[in-house]
Amino acid sequence: MNPFHCKRAAPMVALLVALAGPGAPIWAADNAAKPKAAAKPAVEDTGMMGTNSGESIYKQICAGCHMPDGRGAQGGGKYPAFVGNAGVASKQYIALTMLNGRRNMPAFSQPRKNEFYFPPVWLSDVQVANVVNYIRSNFGNNYPDPITADEVRALKPAEKGS
Repeated sequence: MNPFHCKRAAPMVALLVALAGPGAPIWAADNAAKPKAAAKPAVEDTGMMGTNSGESIYKQICAGCHMPDGRGAQGGGKYPAFVGNAGVASKQYIALTMLNGRRNMPAFSQPRKNEFYFPPVWLSDVQVANVVNYIRSNFGNNYPDPITADEVRALKPAEKGS
């Protein structure tokens, strides 16, 4: 039986018109008359992530490939572990990898275009520093020298025209 048969569709259309018809012009007029407030950013100082927490950002972005327990993964690619990884000793190495990307890992230092697998998410210097510090103080790691947002900023290439 065809669910779009005219005998079934006509009552549904009539119901929708009856429900929307009288209220639609009133609703439109009410909304048109109200001045719109200036657009306020959805989040302040936290960019697209809505947080500066290194742990929260790791769980939202990094854990999908590096796993929630930091043990990494293999499959469509190889995603390094943070557990027992000597590279984690270098705060600059992790920060540069986050900023510039590496192999299958996207860069998070600036808005990206035309990436099929990842949404265009970028992180502030504070957020990158917090994620690096989270990785270096979790997953069995205990490195005492945290990276700062200023150190992350210094790792970025100078912008053209500066």
